[in-house]
Amino acid sequence: MRVRKPTNAPQTAVGRSRESAPSALAADSLALSLRLAARLIAAVRAGQSLTQALSTLGGEAPAARAAAQDVAYGSLRRYGCGEFLLGRLLTRALPHPETEALLLAALYRLQTRPDSAYMVVDQAVAAAAELAGGAFKGLVNGVLRNYQRQRHVLHAAMADDDEAMQQHPRWWLARLRRAHPDRWSAIVAAGNEQPAMTLRVNQRRISVADYLARLQAAGWSARPLGGQALLLDKPMPVDALPGFADGLVSIQDAGAQRAAELLAPAAGQRVLDACAAPGGKTAHLLETADLDLLAIDIDAARTRRIEDNLRRLGLPATVRAGDCRSGEQWWDGQPFDAILADVPCSASGVVRRHPDIKYLRRESDIRGFVRTQAEILDRLWPLLKPGGKLLYATCSVFPEENRAQIDAFVFRQPNAQRLAEEELLPQLEHDGFFYALLQKAA
Repeated sequence: MRVRKPTNAPQTAVGRSRESAPSALAADSLALSLRLAARLIAAVRAGQSLTQALSTLGGEAPAARAAAQDVAYGSLRRYGCGEFLLGRLLTRALPHPETEALLLAALYRLQTRPDSAYMVVDQAVAAAAELAGGAFKGLVNGVLRNYQRQRHVLHAAMADDDEAMQQHPRWWLARLRRAHPDRWSAIVAAGNEQPAMTLRVNQRRISVADYLARLQAAGWSARPLGGQALLLDKPMPVDALPGFADGLVSIQDAGAQRAAELLAPAAGQRVLDACAAPGGKTAHLLETADLDLLAIDIDAARTRRIEDNLRRLGLPATVRAGDCRSGEQWWDGQPFDAILADVPCSASGVVRRHPDIKYLRRESDIRGFVRTQAEILDRLWPLLKPGGKLLYATCSVFPEENRAQIDAFVFRQPNAQRLAEEELLPQLEHDGFFYALLQKAA
């Protein structure tokens, strides 16, 4: 599948000015949700991350932002599906990327809400009236009605398109089939699902049993997953979580919570959390023991998120912006008892939470991540005390970033001993992660 890029065709005065003007659509209308979702989808298809795109909706009402986000996430999860349908319903790519993205959003709604087809088409046409000066209103109406007429034929034809059926890029599917021949289809299915909402109870403030009781008293249900993790039966607004503002609980996938459990630093130890933003694992480490912890992240803006998280939870740590590969810029020369190396990776194990990755990631990116991961390991290892432990962590399901990376590192470092390895493939209860716990010879 080729993701269409924005054209360089000049914008008409009416097209550009109308799109930047305030919308006349009702704040609670599906039309506004579709229009805003189209903006997000078009940005991702042009190469922008969904997080960056979402920041452009800051001036919209909270309900409108949430509804647009829901449509955009759903559309992007169905990588290849909407593109396949548009390829059959359009004779050529539209010269207006946002209108094309509007069609993807509307097709997603038609597939998931077929009983509301009339309303979806009507509201998509209303949204199209605010794009490109309304030049494509008729086309949007015709394409969507044509989809309704040909729905069964189109979906039968889709059965022969691997990308459209599996909703993942072809190169990604090929790698999964090689790496996980018996599990690849389950991994793909999990990546296409809406993620569960999992909590991490702050054990410094409240027990899991007591917090579960508070949830139930507030009318919400959840089940324990072990450790400090609670899986909610259905997602809920963060602000509605009992005691969230007071630091009783955080949002964190159960698989991500394994990092603190595996590294398990003892009270009083000196700990480095490299690549620490946004700070979920940092906070979890500090919830388990009183530590002398340094959190490093290369992105100064993201380090502020670490500080915000720690402030809410009432946890002390030193937070600095810096490249973990350049210790001379931030290291005081005192070795660490434990290091968490949560390295940059393909994020192929968390794609259900970040569906834009299906559009943004390229197969050639894997080689770059592998080089960066190896460099981080080699630069951090000398900072570890003899007898100290380093936990290597990724949210990838590709072996080049996981076991193969550790195989190569242990070969380069004879004083590195493997204590444990854990591969978590995506499923209902957690996303996909890989962990390798290494110890430096005393």
